Amino acid sequence: MSAPAPSSLAIVDAEPLPRQDEVLTPAALAFVAELHRRFTPRRNELLARRGERRAEIARTSTLDFLPETAAIRADDSWKVAPAPAALNDRRVEITGPTDRKMTINALNSGAKVWLADFEDASAPTWENVVLGQLNLMDAYNRSIDFTDPKSGKAYALKPAGELATVVTRPRGWHLDERHLQLDGTPVPGALVDFGLYFFHNAQRLIDLGKGPYFYLPKTESHLEARLWNDIFVFAQDELGIPQGTVRATVLIETITAAYEMEEILYELRDHASGLNAGRWDYLFSIVKNFRDGGAKFVLPDRNAVTMTAPFMRAYTELLVRTCHKRGAHAIGGMAAFIPSRRDAEVNKVAFEKVKADKDREANDGFDGSWVAHPDLVPIAMASFDAVLGEKPNQKERLREDVSVAAGDLIAIDTLHAKPTYDGLRNAVAVGIRYIEAWLRGMGAVAIFNLMEDAATAEISRSQIWQWINADVVFENGEHATADLARKVAAEELAAIREEIGEETFAAGQWQEAHDLLLQVSLDQDYADFLTLPAYERLR
Repeated sequence: MSAPAPSSLAIVDAEPLPRQDEVLTPAALAFVAELHRRFTPRRNELLARRGERRAEIARTSTLDFLPETAAIRADDSWKVAPAPAALNDRRVEITGPTDRKMTINALNSGAKVWLADFEDASAPTWENVVLGQLNLMDAYNRSIDFTDPKSGKAYALKPAGELATVVTRPRGWHLDERHLQLDGTPVPGALVDFGLYFFHNAQRLIDLGKGPYFYLPKTESHLEARLWNDIFVFAQDELGIPQGTVRATVLIETITAAYEMEEILYELRDHASGLNAGRWDYLFSIVKNFRDGGAKFVLPDRNAVTMTAPFMRAYTELLVRTCHKRGAHAIGGMAAFIPSRRDAEVNKVAFEKVKADKDREANDGFDGSWVAHPDLVPIAMASFDAVLGEKPNQKERLREDVSVAAGDLIAIDTLHAKPTYDGLRNAVAVGIRYIEAWLRGMGAVAIFNLMEDAATAEISRSQIWQWINADVVFENGEHATADLARKVAAEELAAIREEIGEETFAAGQWQEAHDLLLQVSLDQDYADFLTLPAYERLR
């Protein structure tokens, strides 16, 4: 008697989208279903392990390099696989969601790489998930164009040789895709984003002289990197793609991953291409993990925590040294400024700050860095051109002068800055504005001349939570309390209503955004990710 046929994926509670059948083909869905059957149980175990590790940090208020993997760190003989030609020069990378206009603009931007984002810069509406995949397929077929309905401006791709190389970022392990289910169980969003993209584009990208390249977000341990590596091996075998074609860059944006950089590269060594320093999520992770560690772990206003803070400098220098020791690219952080079309003086000051930041990264040994807007590409390019010249990277700079002790990465109390009342007000203002846009399906949002994404909202609500629970006293003598946060949030909501007018306010989701920000900022039971309760409200 033959075995029963495996169940197939069901599309649940989703309005049909134009051309969705080109993405959600029976073969593509069967591939995603097989990924789900094989790997979701391990994903679930690793999510449980995150909770256990967090409980241990709560008990000890410390972290250290892992004794059980000391041999991997001590072995100087291993390296990651050599970079493919399309990923050897990464001096400037632009980030953004995969909507149609952004896809064209990012590919045309002059950056070496585009991080095509299904994660923090994309609210995971069904439309964004499916049509984002379609836009990438159309881009690789050169059948993509876009006409702005408001301005009438038409957008089209430049010649192939001028386009950025695409590195796709799937969702983090914690998020499910409720619209795709197998036997009533949602498929992890990471497997949906990876699976659909790999199935439709892996061979097409090889034919174009590139390959399926990925950024892996929210990684918390080398065991999570091992899971991704096993997924890559299976996917390549299943579709007849040569082993080692996939390349993955891991975002070191959690404090636990900062203690396992070498082990993460080791687990992915046949598929690894680098590590990236992600600032806002990294700070969010510090607050989340050390939220009950007392006053020495209280962060000041987010804008006061620059990359030159001692504990941030330890993190970035260790990242560069680790990557170059193992032959991997070290990619720097985000320049999030959005140029103003009205205020040249604002632009002048901001461009100088961006230049100083990118000069620092290039001189520290980074091989490239991120920007959020095409106008910043030339500034970042000039900083790296000045250091690299004609070289594609500076991996030969081993930074053997760098020595980082375990305690250096969590020496938060080396900062002299303190939380301020204006910092609380800014966290509330940005949090409400970002969440409101996210609930309407927008993941990358310009707020106060900065491009904000989900990591922004996470650090905003985490700081409110931390300051209240640490009973911070601001410079004006006010204590951080839940009542103060509610008062500031009510004032901010009223200011937004006055700013945008009653009709626009009523058409948005402002009250819901206000309520959700307060929920995740004030609940004693700290939510691991803001996007989990937010996803329940996303329609």
